[in-house]
Formats: sequence, C-alpha cells, structure tokens
Amino acid sequence: MANLRPFHGVLYNQESVGNIRDVVGPPYDVIDTGAQKALYARHPHNVIRLELGLDQPGDGPSENRYTRAAQHLQAWLEKDVLRRDPQPAIYPCMIDYRVPGQDAGQGRRVLKGFLAVMELEEFGAGRVLPHENTRAAAKNDRFRLLDACHANFSPIFSLFSDPENRIFMSIEKAIGSQKPRIDFEDDEGFRQRLWAITDPELLRNLAAALKPKPLFIADGHHRYETALAYRKLRREQGGCGAAGSWQPWDGVLMLCASLEDPGLTVLPTHRVLKRPLAGMNDIREKLRDAFSIEEIPFAAETEPEARARFVHSLRQKGLLGQAFGLTLKDVPRYFVLALRSHAQAAHVTSPRDGLDVSVLHAQILTPLSVPELSEDTVLYTKDDDEALDLVRGGEAEAAFLLNPTKVAEVSAVASAGERMPHKSTYFFPKPLTGLVMHVMEEDHP
Repeated sequence: MANLRPFHGVLYNQESVGNIRDVVGPPYDVIDTGAQKALYARHPHNVIRLELGLDQPGDGPSENRYTRAAQHLQAWLEKDVLRRDPQPAIYPCMIDYRVPGQDAGQGRRVLKGFLAVMELEEFGAGRVLPHENTRAAAKNDRFRLLDACHANFSPIFSLFSDPENRIFMSIEKAIGSQKPRIDFEDDEGFRQRLWAITDPELLRNLAAALKPKPLFIADGHHRYETALAYRKLRREQGGCGAAGSWQPWDGVLMLCASLEDPGLTVLPTHRVLKRPLAGMNDIREKLRDAFSIEEIPFAAETEPEARARFVHSLRQKGLLGQAFGLTLKDVPRYFVLALRSHAQAAHVTSPRDGLDVSVLHAQILTPLSVPELSEDTVLYTKDDDEALDLVRGGEAEAAFLLNPTKVAEVSAVASAGERMPHKSTYFFPKPLTGLVMHVMEEDHP
C-alpha cells in the first residue's frame, strides 16, 4: 500500500536566493567532480553543499562534509534562505523535456508527478517494490548524510499504476490555472514547474486513491534502503513514540508518477568495453546459431549516414524481439545482432531472464568468454553517440548498444520479487535536487 503523507515542505526563499536555477542541482549520483565544483561556484546557497559537499583537508569524525551539510542546513533555515511551508501539502510538478537522441519536434514530452512523503515499508511486504540491487558504499554515504542532517534533499523516483489517469486528473483540476510557485528552465533546457496542494479534503481523497496501489521504485534504491536503516536506528534509540504514532523518520520524500504516463521515458544503458573483444570471425562463429547479424559498412565520409541507419535498424528490430548493436575498434562496420525466434525462450524462466540486458550477458558475453564486468572493464552510457565515439576514437575496444527496457518489464520483474541486473534502466528525466526538501520537524526549527 502507498501511504501518502502531506508534509511541511522546505523550499528556497526566492526573495533571498534569486533565480531558483542557481541553487538546485541534478541528483548526486550523476554529478562528477567537475560538475560538483561548478555548482559550488554557482551560488553560495546551492544545494550541492547539502547533498554532495566537498571533502576538505583535515576532515575527521567530528568535522566532515556530512557535519558541514548539517551546519549549512541549520544556518539556512535560521536565516530564511530556506523556508518551511506553514501548511502540510503535496507538490505537483511537471517537467517539459526533450528525449535525448530525438529531434526537438518529435522528442518533446511532459512528465507529470507530485512530491510527497510516503510511508516506508520493508521490502517483501508487496507494497514497495524494488527492481535493482544496491551497493554498500553508496548506502553508507547516504546514511551518513541522513544521520547528520535528518533530511531528504532529493526525492526517490517511484511509479504507481493509474491506467485511467484518475489521480492526475484530480490533481490537474485542483491546480487549475493557478500560477506555479516555481517555473524556470534548467541547465538542460527543460521547463520545471511546481505547485502546492493544501486542501485537506483533496489530500485525504488522494491518499485514499493511492492506498491500495503498490509503489515501484524507479530510481533511488540506495536512498530508500538508507531511509529504512535510519528508521531502524531511530526506533532502536527509543524513537517509536506512542503505539502506531507517526514519527518523522517513518517516511521518505518521493516523486510519484504514473506507470502509464506517456511522458515517462526509459533510456537504454549501453556497455562500452575497455578490454578487447574477440575478432568478428570468432563472434560470428559463436553467435550465428542464436543471432542473425546485419552488417552496415562505412568509410570516413559515409560514417554519419551509416550510424543513423545502424541505430534505426537496432530500434526497429528491438520492436520485434531482442536486438543489440555492436561496434569494434578499427573495424569500419556496424553490426546489429537480432536474437532468432528459436533462441528467444531458451534461457527464460522468469521475467528477469527475458530482459535485453539478461540476454546480452547470457547469450552474448558468456559465449564470447567476456569476464565479469566491473568498473575496470566497462563504461556505461545512455548516449548512443558517446558509446560509438569512444570506440571510433580508440578510447574503448568495443561497445554493445541496447534498446530501452520497457516500463512493463520493470513492473513484471518487481512484481515477481526479482531484481534487475546492474545498470538495466535509466528513467528519464531525473527529478532535480532542492526543489522541495523533507526536513524532519523534530530536529529543526
């Protein structure tokens, strides 16, 4: 069950900080060192100082980026840089964006969602469904930040089924023609809009409509598991309150969207190999029984046109079954590997086995004796051109291009209680950090 909790959101005071674009940022897990420093330089109150602070010489247990984040948060609340809303609310939002790799006319979409605090549920109860595995280092980092600040600065991205669009029709009716509280164009050129709904009756109706629906975590598995661990810690410290009473750490900030929203996009995550792959003759020999192989040759002057045909063929074949793109360093050909019909069900015993990424590992990488992929052997990218350019430019040995995982496949895997392989999905666009924050009221003014 999805138990929605309206909350007193903490937002930037626009009179204090100026342009909201200057103080928000992307999710922490897509920020590299260069972007981190750029956000630091952009504005003295940029959310990077809370979400992903810089390490400093001499840092230790009592002074570090987590304790500094807590100090910044406290100071910004006291100085009215951040302001807590007086009424509990949910925060509808819309992101008008362009799908990467598509032209401006065809690739425009609008993702609709709302920000709310959702009650935490242990995995396995069938109410909150993960689809990816997590890694200990990332969870430790997020736990230290949550333990220091007692706040969620960025939302977990979650999905629920609303095939008749009733929930979002009621939300859109509620916001009507009211002017958004936040309306700006972000660094990607995406329009970000945000409203607030405070009407108690409407909030009760929305909570009732969501209650029977399971939530699928699209992005933010590490933060969700961290929130569970933090709740456990606070309860062990004697923070349970009266029997059945709600405590601030019993929920976590989420952006909730509909599985059926046409504005929801899943991008593929391509594999770029740093180590040599077998030669093409060997690849043909080992894969010919399971795959048909289309070759698209090119010369330097014809490569752009061949690239476009290659990507188009990959996408078209992907509509009919599993298909993969392959490029090899110093080989002037692109290859499209399409799984033959007799091989499609050969390894499928569960929803997870039928995913393109599972087929890639079981029926391509394993027969080619490619060792287990690790940070030393593979790069991941959602960008077709980046993957191909890395190989064409000699910075990588080979690349496998994938088609996007379908939302229905993610739902099927999660519903079956399974986890998807690492780097299977990239839900897009990712919600920004800093638009609305959940700061636990027990611990802050």
